[in-house]
Amino acid sequence: MSITDKLKGLVAAVQPQYEEGDRRAITIAISSQKGGVGKTTTAVNLGSALCYFHNKKVLVVDLDPQGHVEKSLGSLIYEGIEYTPISKVLAAKKGNILDCVIRTELENLHITPGDKNLIETETILGSRIGKEFIMNQALATARTHYDFIFFDCPPSLGNLTLNALVSSDFVLIPCEMSVLAFEGVSDLLETFQEVSEKLNPKLEVMGVLFTRFDSRNITMNELITENMKKYFDGRIFKASIAINTAINKSQLDGRPIFQFAPSSTGSINYQALATEVLQLVKKQSPTQDRRQARSA
Repeated sequence: MSITDKLKGLVAAVQPQYEEGDRRAITIAISSQKGGVGKTTTAVNLGSALCYFHNKKVLVVDLDPQGHVEKSLGSLIYEGIEYTPISKVLAAKKGNILDCVIRTELENLHITPGDKNLIETETILGSRIGKEFIMNQALATARTHYDFIFFDCPPSLGNLTLNALVSSDFVLIPCEMSVLAFEGVSDLLETFQEVSEKLNPKLEVMGVLFTRFDSRNITMNELITENMKKYFDGRIFKASIAINTAINKSQLDGRPIFQFAPSSTGSINYQALATEVLQLVKKQSPTQDRRQARSA
Protein backbone atom coordinates (compact mmCIF):
# COMPACT_ATOMS: atom_id res chain seq x y z
CA MET A 1 0.00 0.00 0.00
CA SER A 2 1.34 3.43 -0.95
CA ILE A 3 1.70 6.34 1.48
CA THR A 4 -1.11 8.09 -0.41
CA ASP A 5 -3.45 5.14 0.13
CA LYS A 6 -2.58 5.03 3.82
CA LEU A 7 -3.33 8.74 4.19
CA LYS A 8 -6.65 8.30 2.41
CA GLY A 9 -7.50 5.51 4.83
CA LEU A 10 -6.65 7.64 7.84
CA VAL A 11 -8.75 10.54 6.56
CA ALA A 12 -11.71 8.24 5.93
CA ALA A 13 -11.37 6.83 9.44
CA VAL A 14 -11.62 10.21 11.16
CA GLN A 15 -14.39 11.67 9.00
CA PRO A 16 -17.81 11.60 10.69
CA GLN A 17 -20.19 8.89 9.54
CA TYR A 18 -23.24 11.13 9.89
CA GLU A 19 -23.71 14.68 8.73
CA GLU A 20 -25.12 17.20 11.16
CA GLY A 21 -28.77 18.15 10.79
CA ASP A 22 -30.49 21.47 11.30
CA ARG A 23 -32.47 20.68 14.46
CA ARG A 24 -31.70 21.26 18.14
CA ALA A 25 -33.31 18.52 20.23
CA ILE A 26 -34.85 19.06 23.62
CA THR A 27 -33.71 16.09 25.71
CA ILE A 28 -35.96 14.70 28.45
CA ALA A 29 -35.15 11.91 30.91
CA ILE A 30 -38.22 9.98 32.06
CA SER A 31 -37.06 8.77 35.44
CA SER A 32 -38.32 7.23 38.66
CA GLN A 33 -36.79 4.91 41.21
CA LYS A 34 -39.92 2.82 41.25
CA GLY A 35 -40.75 0.28 38.58
CA GLY A 36 -44.20 -0.09 37.09
CA VAL A 37 -45.16 3.59 37.28
CA GLY A 38 -45.46 4.14 33.54
CA LYS A 39 -42.02 5.29 32.40
CA THR A 40 -42.04 3.26 29.18
CA THR A 41 -45.74 3.87 28.57
CA THR A 42 -45.13 7.59 28.86
CA ALA A 43 -41.98 7.58 26.72
CA VAL A 44 -43.73 5.68 23.93
CA ASN A 45 -47.08 7.49 23.96
CA LEU A 46 -45.77 10.99 24.64
CA GLY A 47 -43.18 10.57 21.91
CA SER A 48 -45.80 9.18 19.53
CA ALA A 49 -48.20 12.03 20.31
CA LEU A 50 -45.57 14.64 19.49
CA CYS A 51 -45.03 12.94 16.11
CA TYR A 52 -48.66 12.13 15.44
CA PHE A 53 -50.32 15.41 16.39
CA HIS A 54 -47.53 17.99 16.35
CA ASN A 55 -45.28 16.84 13.49
CA LYS A 56 -42.18 16.60 15.71
CA LYS A 57 -39.28 14.29 14.98
CA VAL A 58 -38.69 12.12 18.05
CA LEU A 59 -36.13 9.59 19.26
CA VAL A 60 -36.88 7.32 22.22
CA VAL A 61 -33.70 5.89 23.77
CA ASP A 62 -34.35 2.71 25.74
CA LEU A 63 -31.90 2.48 28.66
CA ASP A 64 -33.84 -0.20 30.52
CA PRO A 65 -32.41 -3.72 29.96
CA GLN A 66 -35.98 -5.06 29.87
CA GLY A 67 -36.40 -3.46 26.44
CA HIS A 68 -40.06 -2.53 26.83
CA VAL A 69 -39.92 0.33 24.33
CA GLU A 70 -39.35 -2.07 21.46
CA LYS A 71 -42.03 -4.43 22.77
CA SER A 72 -44.54 -1.60 23.12
CA LEU A 73 -44.02 -0.64 19.47
CA GLY A 74 -43.46 -4.12 18.07
CA SER A 75 -46.17 -3.88 15.42
CA LEU A 76 -44.53 -0.74 13.98
CA ILE A 77 -40.99 -2.06 13.71
CA TYR A 78 -39.67 -3.37 10.42
CA GLU A 79 -38.03 -6.79 10.43
CA GLY A 80 -34.43 -7.40 9.48
CA ILE A 81 -33.10 -3.93 10.27
CA GLU A 82 -29.41 -3.86 11.13
CA TYR A 83 -28.21 -1.75 14.04
CA THR A 84 -25.51 -1.65 16.70
CA PRO A 85 -26.73 -2.54 20.21
CA ILE A 86 -26.67 0.48 22.48
CA SER A 87 -24.52 -1.38 25.01
CA LYS A 88 -21.72 -1.55 22.42
CA VAL A 89 -22.06 2.12 21.54
CA LEU A 90 -21.80 3.16 25.19
CA ALA A 91 -18.82 0.85 25.71
CA ALA A 92 -16.97 2.24 22.68
CA LYS A 93 -14.43 5.06 23.01
CA LYS A 94 -16.28 7.31 20.57
CA GLY A 95 -19.71 5.79 20.16
CA ASN A 96 -22.51 7.42 18.19
CA ILE A 97 -26.08 6.84 19.30
CA LEU A 98 -27.25 7.06 15.68
CA ASP A 99 -25.67 3.65 15.11
CA CYS A 100 -28.36 2.21 17.43
CA VAL A 101 -31.37 3.95 15.92
CA ILE A 102 -34.10 2.21 13.95
CA ARG A 103 -37.19 3.69 12.31
CA THR A 104 -40.78 2.76 13.04
CA GLU A 105 -43.78 2.81 10.72
CA LEU A 106 -44.92 6.00 12.45
CA GLU A 107 -43.25 8.77 10.49
CA ASN A 108 -40.59 10.65 12.46
CA LEU A 109 -40.66 8.26 15.44
CA HIS A 110 -37.37 6.44 15.93
CA ILE A 111 -36.15 4.24 18.79
CA THR A 112 -33.14 2.35 20.05
CA PRO A 113 -34.12 -1.34 20.37
CA GLY A 114 -34.01 -3.25 23.63
CA ASP A 115 -30.63 -4.53 24.81
CA LYS A 116 -30.32 -6.99 27.71
CA ASN A 117 -26.55 -6.38 27.79
CA LEU A 118 -27.22 -2.99 29.35
CA ILE A 119 -27.11 -4.84 32.67
CA GLU A 120 -23.35 -5.30 32.18
CA THR A 121 -23.02 -1.77 30.81
CA GLU A 122 -23.77 -0.35 34.26
CA THR A 123 -20.55 -1.97 35.54
CA ILE A 124 -18.53 -1.09 32.44
CA LEU A 125 -19.45 2.58 32.69
CA GLY A 126 -18.36 2.60 36.31
CA SER A 127 -14.75 1.98 35.29
CA ARG A 128 -14.59 4.65 32.58
CA ILE A 129 -13.00 8.08 32.93
CA GLY A 130 -15.71 10.71 32.51
CA LYS A 131 -18.34 8.00 32.89
CA GLU A 132 -21.14 10.52 33.45
CA PHE A 133 -20.64 12.16 30.03
CA ILE A 134 -20.47 9.12 27.75
CA MET A 135 -24.08 9.36 26.60
CA ASN A 136 -23.80 13.12 26.19
CA GLN A 137 -20.88 12.65 23.80
CA ALA A 138 -22.65 9.87 21.91
CA LEU A 139 -25.63 12.19 21.36
CA ALA A 140 -23.68 15.05 19.77
CA THR A 141 -24.85 14.42 16.20
CA ALA A 142 -28.25 12.96 17.11
CA ARG A 143 -29.22 16.23 18.79
CA THR A 144 -29.12 17.91 15.39
CA HIS A 145 -31.53 15.38 13.82
CA TYR A 146 -34.46 15.45 16.27
CA ASP A 147 -36.85 17.87 17.93
CA PHE A 148 -37.16 15.70 21.05
CA ILE A 149 -35.05 12.91 22.52
CA PHE A 150 -36.57 10.92 25.39
CA PHE A 151 -34.65 8.57 27.69
CA ASP A 152 -36.62 5.67 29.14
CA CYS A 153 -34.51 5.21 32.28
CA PRO A 154 -34.21 2.02 34.31
CA PRO A 155 -35.85 2.02 37.78
CA SER A 156 -32.61 2.84 39.57
CA LEU A 157 -30.18 5.71 40.04
CA GLY A 158 -27.20 3.88 38.51
CA ASN A 159 -24.77 4.88 35.78
CA LEU A 160 -27.29 4.60 32.94
CA THR A 161 -29.77 6.93 34.63
CA LEU A 162 -26.94 9.25 35.60
CA ASN A 163 -25.82 9.46 31.97
CA ALA A 164 -29.38 10.26 30.91
CA LEU A 165 -29.67 13.05 33.49
CA VAL A 166 -26.34 14.56 32.48
CA SER A 167 -27.51 14.52 28.85
CA SER A 168 -30.93 16.03 29.50
CA ASP A 169 -32.48 19.48 29.56
CA PHE A 170 -35.41 18.25 31.65
CA VAL A 171 -36.53 15.31 33.77
CA LEU A 172 -40.13 14.06 33.77
CA ILE A 173 -41.16 11.95 36.76
CA PRO A 174 -44.06 9.49 36.42
CA CYS A 175 -45.69 8.82 39.78
CA GLU A 176 -48.55 6.51 40.63
CA MET A 177 -51.28 7.83 42.91
CA SER A 178 -50.71 5.64 45.95
CA VAL A 179 -49.19 5.76 49.42
CA LEU A 180 -46.04 4.30 47.84
CA ALA A 181 -45.67 7.43 45.72
CA PHE A 182 -43.32 8.99 48.25
CA GLU A 183 -41.00 5.98 48.35
CA GLY A 184 -37.57 7.07 47.17
CA VAL A 185 -38.64 10.66 46.50
CA SER A 186 -36.00 12.15 48.80
CA ASP A 187 -33.25 10.08 47.15
CA LEU A 188 -34.52 11.10 43.73
CA LEU A 189 -34.47 14.80 44.60
CA GLU A 190 -31.02 14.49 46.12
CA THR A 191 -29.70 12.89 42.92
CA PHE A 192 -31.27 15.55 40.68
CA GLN A 193 -29.83 18.30 42.84
CA GLU A 194 -26.36 16.76 42.86
CA VAL A 195 -26.39 16.26 39.07
CA SER A 196 -27.52 19.85 38.59
CA GLU A 197 -24.88 21.25 40.92
CA LYS A 198 -21.91 19.16 39.81
CA LEU A 199 -22.52 17.79 36.32
CA ASN A 200 -25.38 19.45 34.44
CA PRO A 201 -26.41 22.90 35.68
CA LYS A 202 -29.02 23.15 32.91
CA LEU A 203 -31.06 20.19 34.20
CA GLU A 204 -34.57 21.16 35.33
CA VAL A 205 -37.47 19.16 36.70
CA MET A 206 -40.19 19.58 34.09
CA GLY A 207 -42.80 18.05 36.35
CA VAL A 208 -44.37 15.09 38.10
CA LEU A 209 -46.87 13.13 36.01
CA PHE A 210 -49.54 11.28 37.95
CA THR A 211 -50.27 7.87 36.42
CA ARG A 212 -52.95 5.28 37.14
CA PHE A 213 -55.10 8.15 38.33
CA ASP A 214 -58.45 7.15 39.86
CA SER A 215 -60.73 10.18 40.25
CA ARG A 216 -62.83 8.32 42.82
CA ASN A 217 -60.03 8.44 45.41
CA ILE A 218 -60.56 12.12 46.15
CA THR A 219 -58.98 12.31 49.61
CA MET A 220 -55.89 10.25 48.70
CA ASN A 221 -55.41 12.16 45.45
CA GLU A 222 -55.50 15.51 47.25
CA LEU A 223 -53.06 14.32 49.90
CA ILE A 224 -50.53 12.99 47.39
CA THR A 225 -50.86 16.03 45.11
CA GLU A 226 -50.31 18.58 47.89
CA ASN A 227 -47.28 16.74 49.26
CA MET A 228 -45.75 16.29 45.82
CA LYS A 229 -46.19 20.01 45.17
CA LYS A 230 -44.10 20.68 48.27
CA TYR A 231 -41.40 18.21 47.24
CA PHE A 232 -41.18 19.46 43.66
CA ASP A 233 -41.83 23.17 44.12
CA GLY A 234 -45.28 23.02 42.53
CA ARG A 235 -44.09 21.35 39.34
CA ILE A 236 -47.00 18.99 38.77
CA PHE A 237 -48.43 18.36 35.31
CA LYS A 238 -52.02 19.44 34.83
CA ALA A 239 -52.48 16.39 32.63
CA SER A 240 -52.67 13.03 34.35
CA ILE A 241 -52.99 9.47 33.07
CA ALA A 242 -56.15 7.78 34.28
CA ILE A 243 -56.50 4.07 34.89
CA ASN A 244 -57.32 2.75 31.43
CA THR A 245 -57.20 -0.86 30.23
CA ALA A 246 -56.80 0.29 26.62
CA ILE A 247 -53.26 1.45 27.41
CA ASN A 248 -52.20 -2.03 28.53
CA LYS A 249 -53.92 -3.60 25.53
CA SER A 250 -52.18 -1.20 23.15
CA GLN A 251 -48.80 -2.22 24.56
CA LEU A 252 -49.63 -5.89 24.08
CA ASP A 253 -50.64 -5.08 20.51
CA GLY A 254 -47.39 -3.18 19.99
CA ARG A 255 -48.97 0.14 19.00
CA PRO A 256 -49.31 3.63 20.47
CA ILE A 257 -52.61 4.26 22.20
CA PHE A 258 -53.63 6.72 19.43
CA GLN A 259 -53.58 3.97 16.83
CA PHE A 260 -55.02 1.24 19.02
CA ALA A 261 -57.86 3.17 20.68
CA PRO A 262 -57.92 6.77 19.43
CA SER A 263 -61.03 7.77 21.41
CA SER A 264 -59.97 6.13 24.69
CA THR A 265 -59.24 8.01 27.90
CA GLY A 266 -55.58 7.04 27.60
CA SER A 267 -55.36 8.60 24.14
CA ILE A 268 -57.00 11.82 25.33
CA ASN A 269 -54.72 11.97 28.39
CA TYR A 270 -51.49 11.57 26.41
CA GLN A 271 -52.63 14.10 23.82
CA ALA A 272 -53.14 16.58 26.67
CA LEU A 273 -49.71 15.74 28.07
CA ALA A 274 -48.02 16.32 24.70
CA THR A 275 -49.65 19.73 24.40
CA GLU A 276 -48.60 20.64 27.94
CA VAL A 277 -45.02 19.51 27.36
CA LEU A 278 -44.78 21.73 24.29
CA GLN A 279 -46.11 24.67 26.30
CA LEU A 280 -43.64 24.06 29.13
CA VAL A 281 -40.72 23.67 26.75
CA LYS A 282 -41.61 26.95 25.09
CA LYS A 283 -41.81 28.61 28.50
CA GLN A 284 -38.85 26.99 30.26
CA SER A 285 -36.48 25.80 27.55
CA PRO A 286 -32.96 27.17 27.21
CA THR A 287 -32.30 29.89 24.67
CA GLN A 288 -31.06 28.92 21.22
CA ASP A 289 -27.51 29.85 22.19
CA ARG A 290 -27.73 27.69 25.29
CA ARG A 291 -28.96 24.69 23.33
CA GLN A 292 -26.29 25.17 20.73
CA ALA A 293 -23.69 25.16 23.49
CA ARG A 294 -25.07 21.86 24.81
CA SER A 295 -24.86 20.26 21.37
CA ALA A 296 -21.27 21.41 20.80
